Amino acid sequence: MKKILILGAGTGGTMMLNKLHKKLDPKDWELTIVDEDRVHYYQPGFLFIPFGVYKKEDVIKQKEAFFPQGTGRIYSEIERVLPAENKVILKDKRVLDYDILIIATGSKIAPEETEGLCGELWRKDIFDFYTFEGASALFEKLKSWQGGTLVISITEMPIKCPVAPLEFTFLADAFFKDKGIRDNVTIKYVTPLSEAFTKHNCAEVLGHFLDEKKIELVTDFNTGRIDNEGKKIVSWDEREVSFDLLVTVPTNKGADYIEKSGLGDELNFVPTDKHTLRSAEYENIFVIGDAANVPASKAGSVTHFESEILTENIIHAINGEPLGASFDGHANCFIESGGGKAFLIDFNYETEPLEGSFPVPVLGPFSLLKETRVNHVGKLLFRWAYWNLLLKGRELPIGPKMQMAGKKLIKAEPQK
Repeated sequence: MKKILILGAGTGGTMMLNKLHKKLDPKDWELTIVDEDRVHYYQPGFLFIPFGVYKKEDVIKQKEAFFPQGTGRIYSEIERVLPAENKVILKDKRVLDYDILIIATGSKIAPEETEGLCGELWRKDIFDFYTFEGASALFEKLKSWQGGTLVISITEMPIKCPVAPLEFTFLADAFFKDKGIRDNVTIKYVTPLSEAFTKHNCAEVLGHFLDEKKIELVTDFNTGRIDNEGKKIVSWDEREVSFDLLVTVPTNKGADYIEKSGLGDELNFVPTDKHTLRSAEYENIFVIGDAANVPASKAGSVTHFESEILTENIIHAINGEPLGASFDGHANCFIESGGGKAFLIDFNYETEPLEGSFPVPVLGPFSLLKETRVNHVGKLLFRWAYWNLLLKGRELPIGPKMQMAGKKLIKAEPQK
């Protein structure tokens, strides 16, 4: 019997386990998934925890509940991959063989990569919301915080869910208005990008939105260190931004075993063909989601679209056929804007976010690149779809390839 080994039981790994379980004959293929943690986190929900919208029970379930019967599951930390030998070494010294390996171990924050970030102010006046622990600690802080300068800072790109820092900024603005203390708060959005977002069309819209909300945009700021005593973030070129409360998106990196295995780049992301999702170096290794270095957003929707392409290509590989399925970088993201409204963007490798209706031309019900209440409802409904459809590998009405139907060109052109 041949073996497919999936490393990581997050969004991508769990979807691939379910999809391949439905496609492959269990007499011929043994499917096993490996993860060190038994708890599955709905990571998009972390955004809402600091503002009291979601609680622990909304974002946490047991991973076991999403694994299909007849598949193997191993709970252990991964020590390293030996790709030349088709083996994976676990922390407990067990050795696992594979015929096909799927790397789905995602990315994680690495605050230790920035000087001073894990200093005396960490989880006191400096917080992240990319972890359950960080978001929960920030919730406790915001309950009693009465104002000052709030800085939302992206340390460096790429990051998981690039829209999330903007969403946090908009939700914070609304939160302080609801508390009646917005006039006591100065909000600054600090990014290493030259504008508000990675895609120019969207950056223009959201940049104007920041202006309307009196949120200062600080661009081209590459964070070098955190001055805990002076409560300042300092860039590599010695620019400074002072804060009373810092909400940071630390450096994002792939899993540590990637580095030990010699499989990754300087941030432990695996070099991957951006269309086939096969490892750039090893024919029987495939990569999905945040673990890959493909130039698509590190977001759940991207992982979902990738899973459909990757399932098809693994079947091609098993049958000795060329990898015929091609991922186009499709991403689809709701952007919370506060006050019960949200934006929606849809784009891929080649096409910027455009105005229009989604998913049905003219009818919608969602509006692209516009702020609406229906988009906000869509954002909230996605949690149900995540738990009940996506993780279980069920088909959705939105295909993996971006469609131009329902979209219209706008004046803004992508930056070169």
